[in-house]
Amino acid sequence: MTIQFEQIFKHALPAIQSKRDEFRLYGYPTVTNEEIWKYCIRKKWRKKNVSTMRIHEVVNGVLALTPAEFMTYTQIEEQRDSNWFSDLNSDELQLLLSPKNRS
Repeated sequence: MTIQFEQIFKHALPAIQSKRDEFRLYGYPTVTNEEIWKYCIRKKWRKKNVSTMRIHEVVNGVLALTPAEFMTYTQIEEQRDSNWFSDLNSDELQLLLSPKNRS
């Protein structure tokens, strides 16, 4: 995080903590403050210049976040980042990707 993002994060931290606590009430105990912040930066405000946003806009964005939005985003990111074939050795992968021999 840059210094500006750190300052904005510190100002918005009470709202982020409140949202984290709300997620815990809904049964998502592993969500962290940093994950909520990253979601807002990468998804919610991806087309905005966060350093020029007013603090009330930042807080409103955090408090408007729903568990469904956040979980959908994290599941999509997990699928993008995962390597589905990591458990296969090279022979198994070659067999999987080679065309079928038709006799």
